[in-house]
Amino acid sequence: MNTGTLTVLFEDPFWIGLFEQTDHEGLHVCKVTFGAEPTDREVMEFIDKNWHRLQFSQAVDVAPITETRKNPKRQLREAKKQMQSQGIGTKSQQALKLQQEQNKMERKQRSKAECEAEKQRQFDLRQAKKKEKHKGH
Repeated sequence: MNTGTLTVLFEDPFWIGLFEQTDHEGLHVCKVTFGAEPTDREVMEFIDKNWHRLQFSQAVDVAPITETRKNPKRQLREAKKQMQSQGIGTKSQQALKLQQEQNKMERKQRSKAECEAEKQRQFDLRQAKKKEKHKGH
């Protein structure tokens, strides 16, 4: 069963959206920065236009939750209670941290490869200059 939630909260100095998606693999999280406080309409438009572009984190194991069918009024009360509470769940924080670490490692690998390529290019230029100097003799 796939479930998803969106929490919009203020993380100084910006408003962020925390997308949580639970499936058979576990909990996936994606953090989006909105800037100014988004209206409900802006959030819905963002979801419609950008859902396919969201980059969710790797799955984090969570205990399976078996939900029974709830009364709609109870669901509204629980949604209202969640709106009042603030903060990001610890599982979400772990998933975000994991995603940040992975992005950091990928960035390091990419920059290291670019640096090595630049060094090799400089070396090749120096070698070509040396050969060019000795051709005349």
